[in-house]
Amino acid sequence: MLSLSTKISVTLLAISLLSAPSGTDGFTIAHGPSSQRLDTSLAALTVPGMWGAGLNFGKGDFAYYKSFNSFMKPFSEEDKQAFPEIFNLPKGVYEVSMTKPLGIVFEEIEAGKGVFVQDLVEGGLAEIQGKVQKGDILVGVTAVKVVGAKYERRLIPARKFDFDTAVGAIGSNEPKWGCNDVVLMFERPGEADPKETDTFLEFFEPPFDNPWKQPQ
Repeated sequence: MLSLSTKISVTLLAISLLSAPSGTDGFTIAHGPSSQRLDTSLAALTVPGMWGAGLNFGKGDFAYYKSFNSFMKPFSEEDKQAFPEIFNLPKGVYEVSMTKPLGIVFEEIEAGKGVFVQDLVEGGLAEIQGKVQKGDILVGVTAVKVVGAKYERRLIPARKFDFDTAVGAIGSNEPKWGCNDVVLMFERPGEADPKETDTFLEFFEPPFDNPWKQPQ
């Protein structure tokens, strides 16, 4: 069986080949190095059980996303040192844990695609925390998927979410599913490289049957 490091090496080689040049409480895509996307890359960058299915749904280390650092703990130190671009947030990208109401007014970047921080509610949580700024773009959010009596909370890429989907994802973080917060990941324009952000977020892209999977 190939180690995770070997799988990642093979995947990054494949990507490089593809990329080679040829010729109220309000609740906003750039492409990676290549216009083509290697859909199989995600599978090679995971450890067993990352996406639970069948009887394994709702179980394991990855069933509940608390923070980026805790989510990445199951991977080996060797992998983290070998591929820092995968195991570290990109420059200009940050995540924040918040309770509702967030005190953020979101607005769509363009009709039906992407939301950004249009304003902060005076005296609201976001303003008090002092981390979120006007203009920041929502690129990831924890969302809950329920199957029968089981559930999972995962960080879902959100750059292509429309306003209603973003609101729904935030709202899915309910106490009845063990959620006492919602984790949001933002990109700060002028500091972040959108291509680098999107390449990083591919790691968190859910399977096709996940109701929160953003349109391709």
